[in-house]
Amino acid sequence: MRRRDLLVMSALCALPALPRASSAQPTPSFASVTPRPLVFPRDHGAHPDYRTEWWYLTGWLDAPNGPLGFQVTFFRVATGIDAGASRFAPRQLIIAHAAIADPARGALLHDERVQRMGFGLVEAALEDTDVRLDRWRLWRDAGAGRFGTYRCTLPARSFDLAFSAEMQQPLLLQGRDGFSQKGPRPEQASHYYTQPQLAVHATLRREGAVAVEASGTAWLDHEWSSSVLDEAASGWDWIGMNLDDGAALTAFQIRPRQGTQPIHTYASLRDAAGTTTLYGGADVAFEPATTWRSPRTGASYAVAQRIRVGTRRFETRPLMNDQELDSRATTGAVYWEGASELLEAGRRVGRGYLEMTGVVAPMRL
Repeated sequence: MRRRDLLVMSALCALPALPRASSAQPTPSFASVTPRPLVFPRDHGAHPDYRTEWWYLTGWLDAPNGPLGFQVTFFRVATGIDAGASRFAPRQLIIAHAAIADPARGALLHDERVQRMGFGLVEAALEDTDVRLDRWRLWRDAGAGRFGTYRCTLPARSFDLAFSAEMQQPLLLQGRDGFSQKGPRPEQASHYYTQPQLAVHATLRREGAVAVEASGTAWLDHEWSSSVLDEAASGWDWIGMNLDDGAALTAFQIRPRQGTQPIHTYASLRDAAGTTTLYGGADVAFEPATTWRSPRTGASYAVAQRIRVGTRRFETRPLMNDQELDSRATTGAVYWEGASELLEAGRRVGRGYLEMTGVVAPMRL
């Protein structure tokens, strides 16, 4: 193993598992999340004073042989290593996950990478979104389109994905102007915004196959924090759904390690006209509809869920059951990240992604 790899793995061994949560008490060396106005384009960029951060982009592609799902996530993780250490020390890590959901294959194509930040090869820009891990890169082209366009290049192990995702709507600030509560204590929060209804144009080349051009719709979340999950939490169920009428639905519940009563719930529904309604407490509820057991981990996932938001009742339906992503080599976590349709009264009203964490083991970030 190369010295660089040993440094990275040593840093990872000191970290709890990712991807979306942290320990209940902020580590003193990391910044705390407190309510403040988000400022753009600066807040599109990285926030290295915080423990964890991610740029998470998921979507559906309408390919010639049927729909495909795709997920791209770049994580930035501050390790807490002394800033006075050697410039070779992994003070910041960049981790990246990529996956393609193809029902014809029946299981995910996926790849993952991790390296320490630095030397112009692994970077997360401060001024705007521009995250790179060697040849993997996600960046925002502010001059393309009305609101800007995200661009991504991902030469992965078994596929090569490149796409543009043009913003069709203004940013959606989650929670209170981008301050998103995740638990009963004030510090259990993140800064969080969403860019829904992205118009995607992609080129996908799978190993041994010709390149496929496809278009579709995507969703981007950018979130950063130093403390999110309560000690009693196991993980969460989360959806980000682009509705066919132009609306956007976000909902999540923080699941407990014991019992069934959620520790925290939240939902936002922005209609096609741009009006956002927030929900919480008993106005948001998740209920399993269909379960699937992983043949690899033995975990049982509620791959279809009934979700109540206010007076509206939705149901998710997976593009395929096996969308489990085992990222123990990079983040220590196993999670289900699934392209899913959104139904209301039995009729499809949207498409997006359902995410479930803390099923194999409680999240420890």
